[in-house]
Amino acid sequence: MYKTAPLLIQRCRTLRKDGLTLREISKLTNIPFVTIHGHVKNIPFSLKLIKNIKLKQIKNTRRLIKFNVETRKGKCIPGRIVPKPKKWFCDLIYLVAHFMFDGEITSHSCVYNNRSKALINGVGTAMKKVFNLEPYTYLNKGTGVHRISYHYVELAFYIQKKSKELLKYIQKASKRKKIIFLKAFFDDEGCTGLWKRKRLVRGYQKDLKILELVQKLLKDFGIHSKIDKKYKEIVISGKKNLVKFQNVVNFSKGVYINPNRKNSIWKRKLEKREILSKLINSYQK
Repeated sequence: MYKTAPLLIQRCRTLRKDGLTLREISKLTNIPFVTIHGHVKNIPFSLKLIKNIKLKQIKNTRRLIKFNVETRKGKCIPGRIVPKPKKWFCDLIYLVAHFMFDGEITSHSCVYNNRSKALINGVGTAMKKVFNLEPYTYLNKGTGVHRISYHYVELAFYIQKKSKELLKYIQKASKRKKIIFLKAFFDDEGCTGLWKRKRLVRGYQKDLKILELVQKLLKDFGIHSKIDKKYKEIVISGKKNLVKFQNVVNFSKGVYINPNRKNSIWKRKLEKREILSKLINSYQK
């Protein structure tokens, strides 16, 4: 058992009163932590000591943050390897687009929210196929919104990077890939119906650059649209444009409207593609 001389004990107590930590006292006296604690445990923390401890905690926190940002940036912990495809293909465009529109990409997670079980299943299936990852799932019973999330630093960093690349790549991509991008946008951000007796397809997005990109891609298929900067939306109207939209893009099967909305004129569960078909058929021949 370690025995401490009376003079050393008194020195430990004096150093503690002066605001030194156990580690600092140990370095000065060459006495083990546990032994020092037994001699100074009844001495209240001084204001100087409290400040000293807080400063060390802040310093340690900053060191950990620096390690995560600089050393582990874009990397998972050992044993959690995520594939990172270099070339663009349909499933990858589908995933990145959905995470951009109705999802959330943070520094450590990729999250996708939607009321449509068909879209949730679609993203989950594509994630398994491309990245071999299983999601965390959650259902908000109050709103009926499903959420799937993937908590991988390496995946989040990769999707963030690809989401920026996609906005440039998609402009020169094949028609098939452009359609996948457009369908993801309107499935997540779009709706269709009657507004002031006008038959419309609308898509909402806060980022004006994305609306301009969607407008440009629609134009590639001969679909005319207008951007309303006030309401942050793109609008497709007129039978000719609606028919082209239906034939080229359309809404995915299983994507329904929310019949519980107060402003809903349908008051029942209908697929968006079914509503679009009804609107087009309502034009006088």
